[in-house]
Amino acid sequence: MIGLRSKRILTDTVIYVILAAMVVIWLFPLLWMIMRSFDSYTGVTTSYVLPKIADLTIGNYKKLFTDQSYPYGSWLINTFIIAVGSCVISTLFVLMVSYALSRLRFSMRKKLMNIALVLGLFPGFLSMIALFYIFQLFGLAANEDTPELNIIGLILVYSLGAGTGYYIVKGFFDTVPAAIDEAARIDGATKNRVFWQMIIPLSKPIIIYTILTNFIGPWCDFVLAKVFMGQVGNAKWWTVAVGLQNFLSRELVNDYFTSFCAGGVLVSIPIVVLYMIMQKFYIVGITGGAAKG
Repeated sequence: MIGLRSKRILTDTVIYVILAAMVVIWLFPLLWMIMRSFDSYTGVTTSYVLPKIADLTIGNYKKLFTDQSYPYGSWLINTFIIAVGSCVISTLFVLMVSYALSRLRFSMRKKLMNIALVLGLFPGFLSMIALFYIFQLFGLAANEDTPELNIIGLILVYSLGAGTGYYIVKGFFDTVPAAIDEAARIDGATKNRVFWQMIIPLSKPIIIYTILTNFIGPWCDFVLAKVFMGQVGNAKWWTVAVGLQNFLSRELVNDYFTSFCAGGVLVSIPIVVLYMIMQKFYIVGITGGAAKG
């Protein structure tokens, strides 16, 4: 008969083996993509799984920034502007809406919260065709004459509906003692001053969480960016996702597949760095926001 200690060791061993297998399954595609980004052979089909050390080169990374037909550097700048712009607007919207729903009491409050929650269950791309035609009327989508306006259109699309994602931030604000607001109001502070000068400084973890989530979405998004910018002929105004997807077209894939891998590696670095730097605040923010609903 197996003793308690032996049974625990056996259980832990099985768990660690399963976790190790999952790590290999998750990490191998990433390793393969990184190794192919340094591969001197630019095609898709190969007779090997990982390239040989002797065949590795940084030429694919150089090609991204020297190829005038497909300016990867401009794509990075466009994507960064869109991600930062929508991140700032979205974060402000979410914080203000969440604070109002957490602290203020008004008619239709709960109904509005439920409506926003239900709307948030539907993926945003369901409305992308309607959004495209609406923004096209104002010259903010697939505009060949002034393609820079497409960037403004994408920022607005990503950020204007951000207030419906209030529930995590509202949950965090619910954990902040209401006595702070009451004491400030007794001293003569307005609701606006309480929010900006007292609640916001106490909410650093949830602000970091909100910034990260609102930055990563536009930074990695392909669907809306393709709809709004994919029809613009000037490659200079594309985002990274649209540009890299173009490398996978039938005409370019054999010459640009390893450049696609290199571009994917580069675009993932900012996200990894942000998570490593802000991981502590991210975890505190999301767990604090989940404490109350």
